[in-house]
Amino acid sequence: MAQLERIVILTGAGISAESGIDTFRSAGGLWEQHKVEDVATPEGFMRDPDLVLGFYDMRREALAKVDPNPAHRALARLESEFDGELLLVTQNVDDLHERGGAKSVLHMHGELKSALCTACEVRSPWDAPMGDRPPCPVCQAPSLRPDVVWFGEMPYQMERIYASLTRADLFVSIGTSGAVYPAAGFVQEARMAGARTLELNLEPSEGTHFFHEARHGPAGELVPAWVEEVLGS
Repeated sequence: MAQLERIVILTGAGISAESGIDTFRSAGGLWEQHKVEDVATPEGFMRDPDLVLGFYDMRREALAKVDPNPAHRALARLESEFDGELLLVTQNVDDLHERGGAKSVLHMHGELKSALCTACEVRSPWDAPMGDRPPCPVCQAPSLRPDVVWFGEMPYQMERIYASLTRADLFVSIGTSGAVYPAAGFVQEARMAGARTLELNLEPSEGTHFFHEARHGPAGELVPAWVEEVLGS
């Protein structure tokens, strides 16, 4: 493997599914019981805030019952031991990367354990229910919502992500469907800038054909093996 200096990694629902986190497609999970437009859009929140706050309270509660898996821990090891520049971007709103040991994670879709005040627009760490309308820790207004990017809203720190993609030697997509933009377009951005591209996914994604290389199987097996390759090269 050629000497790497800059790696951008994107992780999606597939990496956390192995820890037991519900995905949009998981049978019998929280998402199957609700329509996306009811619980993951600004319009749904305006229409029925009690439903939305209750839904994210359930997701936050469920998060406390799962643990990081070998893929999360392997990426934390890579972050710690890689001599070059690494940006770890996740579409996931869980904290499993951090609990797995990662120190710097860019959550482009926000975080379950963060609250956004719609009155003062300040974000605060949050680990409690929101359904009973607790006051904002900063302005005291009962105006908190989950600090999660809903459909129709702009993901966080896109300028930083695109800037990193244009400078990367390698772009790696782990556990993503390749169906949700703008993240689904990252592989093309990276390729146009000259980066090598690698997909690690349970099965071929919708964008597999854009990657130079694709490896398919459980993230808990593929990711640690790939990290060994990088650190051993």
